[in-house]
Amino acid sequence: MVFPREVLNKLKWHDDQLDRAVITYLHRGAPGDRMTIQGSAIVRLERSFFVTAESRIPYHRIRLIEIDGKILYQERTENK
Repeated sequence: MVFPREVLNKLKWHDDQLDRAVITYLHRGAPGDRMTIQGSAIVRLERSFFVTAESRIPYHRIRLIEIDGKILYQERTENK
């Protein structure tokens, strides 16, 4: 099983492609309870969450990570 933190760390430290990633995560109150950001908005990757200029988002909220339409991570079940 691959975890979102592993995918983001690989994109940042091994592939140098974090800026190209599109991350969709659970965000209560947003349309459909989903928010999408560009990897370039990520300031820092920490142990339990990633940091943007506006907030800290726990990795367990990530639902999808993709680059150029290719899915790198997708939550197994959308019905949690």
